[in-house]
Amino acid sequence: MRRSVSIIIPAYNEEKRLPAALKEIHEYLAAASWEFAELVVVNDGSRDRTAEIARAAGARVIENPGNRGKGYSVRHGVMEGRGEWLLVTDADLSAPIADLELLWKAAQRYGAHVAIGSRAVDRSLVGRHQPFFREAAGRAFNILMRVVTGLPFRDTQCGFKLFEARAAREIFPRQRLEGFGFDVEVLFIARQLGYRSVEVAVHWNDVPGTTVSLGRGAAAFLADPVRVRWNGIRGRYR
Repeated sequence: MRRSVSIIIPAYNEEKRLPAALKEIHEYLAAASWEFAELVVVNDGSRDRTAEIARAAGARVIENPGNRGKGYSVRHGVMEGRGEWLLVTDADLSAPIADLELLWKAAQRYGAHVAIGSRAVDRSLVGRHQPFFREAAGRAFNILMRVVTGLPFRDTQCGFKLFEARAAREIFPRQRLEGFGFDVEVLFIARQLGYRSVEVAVHWNDVPGTTVSLGRGAAAFLADPVRVRWNGIRGRYR
């Protein structure tokens, strides 16, 4: 039986890309069979018309106390979501919203509490790739992440993840990182708490104009997986 879903979009200065994304989401929801669905936009201190555009499109807008970063925005949106399932997706919809069906079906098939979209499980589903350096850096980060944390996933950084709300209410209050490594951290916490996660191949096309800077996260490239592992050893996620 289909139940309820909250579609959560962290957004920082997304007035140009948000209208097309919201239109696509509304079209999907009109044809889908969710018993209840809501669209939640977390405005991360945007200086443009992000919040205004989201409200005009019928989204519930949640305001951050200033520009706090994607990790903070995702946690804020997840904790405010009213659905029994919580989909976190980027404002550019690099992974099409219709692939929510793939995550949902995988979660049901494997009894998973978390289903994460992946560009690495089946790379033939990647249409437009990221610039070479960015993609190479992502692959290097993933190798490092697996070695340091022991997580088995091949792509933790794809911004398309589905959480069962009951599990999310246990996972996200324990999150400590708000920058580059928060994806790794929440998956690590889920595993420590005994929640099952499944990695699912999704369609993906790079959309130019991301507001997430690789340069700003460069220092965390090596540090965040180590922080996650160290926090786990110290029992800070229990």
